[in-house]
Amino acid sequence: MSHLPHTDRPSWPCPVEEAHTERGRPHRIAVIGAGMVGLATAWFLQERGVEVTIFERRRVAAGSSWGNAGWLAPALTTPLPDPAVLRYGMRAVADPSSPVYLPIRADLRLWRFLLGFARRCTARQWRRAMEAYVTVNDRALDAFDELGAGGVVTPTHRADPFLLCFPHEADRRDLLEEFETMRSVGQKVDFEVLDGAAARRLEPALTEQVGAAVRLHGQRYINPPAYVRALADAVRARGATILEDHEIRDVRDVGDHVAVHSEENGRRFDAVVVATGAWLGRLTRRFGIRRPVQAGRGYSFSVPTRQMPAGPIYLPAQRVACTPLGDRLRVAGMMEFRRPDEPWDPRRARALVDAVRPFLGGLELGDRHDDWVGSRPCTPDGLPLIGRTTSPRVFAAGGHGMWGIVLGPLTGQLLAEAITTGRTPSALIPFDPLR
Repeated sequence: MSHLPHTDRPSWPCPVEEAHTERGRPHRIAVIGAGMVGLATAWFLQERGVEVTIFERRRVAAGSSWGNAGWLAPALTTPLPDPAVLRYGMRAVADPSSPVYLPIRADLRLWRFLLGFARRCTARQWRRAMEAYVTVNDRALDAFDELGAGGVVTPTHRADPFLLCFPHEADRRDLLEEFETMRSVGQKVDFEVLDGAAARRLEPALTEQVGAAVRLHGQRYINPPAYVRALADAVRARGATILEDHEIRDVRDVGDHVAVHSEENGRRFDAVVVATGAWLGRLTRRFGIRRPVQAGRGYSFSVPTRQMPAGPIYLPAQRVACTPLGDRLRVAGMMEFRRPDEPWDPRRARALVDAVRPFLGGLELGDRHDDWVGSRPCTPDGLPLIGRTTSPRVFAAGGHGMWGIVLGPLTGQLLAEAITTGRTPSALIPFDPLR
């Protein structure tokens, strides 16, 4: 990618459509990326009277928004870098069955990310990052309620019960200590401790291998593909254009406007939001974003079961999430630091099967469907990149790691406020993309 100054006109041979400028505030805005974050940003921009065009290189919700667990669980929304993850990583270098997997390869960007990540895997750094999450976690579900009231027809579901299951009581000690630390910095966490028998009475799908559990209260979940498609429908119904199979190759600040270029043509807008997940750096690096955004690839599939769990189930030691989605159970998990476009690795699916089988009965694990691998956009400090770049017309919305679903709507709400008023909401200050 060229590194010409921002004010240089692009030398593309394609025609450029002119933007329609409204003095004092942006009127026409491009959003690049049609996942949860991009679509929610578009919806809240429309709430403020902005005309939006959305560009998606594949299809709506084709990336991380499609195959994730769908949890709206602020009580579990925490920074990824912590000492426990570092311990997993040290064991995982050569083990594809580990919950965290790092294949050894000569990839300078990957190792730069990992070095920054490892430096932040301390209790002090985790606590500091957790403080940044508190305000957004407390407001995350309210943003979903606003979308629902505004015409997004697919509902959120109460996660009742929401169970975190362990083989033995000693295995949950780290989690309970983490909850207490979260409470000490202001995060609301409502839970109760159960023994294995109580957990099985509450959720008969659990096996005798579950010897201890924690029940969370006040959480929700969604069917991610259905919800994001409904959000796209709501955005379209309000007049937005969504251009699928439309990859953006370049973004340029050309003075009063931003030029957005695909293979076919170029268009000008008053501002642009880049919400491209693990590919965020490709379009934002020239606008001052130097923090690496690494693909933390997750895997999922769905299976029928003879006894559908009543709510989400999490196996923290195995890092496996199970979510009831209609007549099938979605099984999701793993953290694999690789390039975002690498193919599905069947060893990871087998690891998921082996991890969930001992704890849930009645699963027909030989009848897998919806095999999926997606690239969650991870930052070294575990904090998203949300806000204005070095250009006053180019904004970033990414780097949410595993939390793009639960924080996507609030990200869009806060970013729409920043773009249309020129003022950064206080909740976004810790997530400054130029930090």
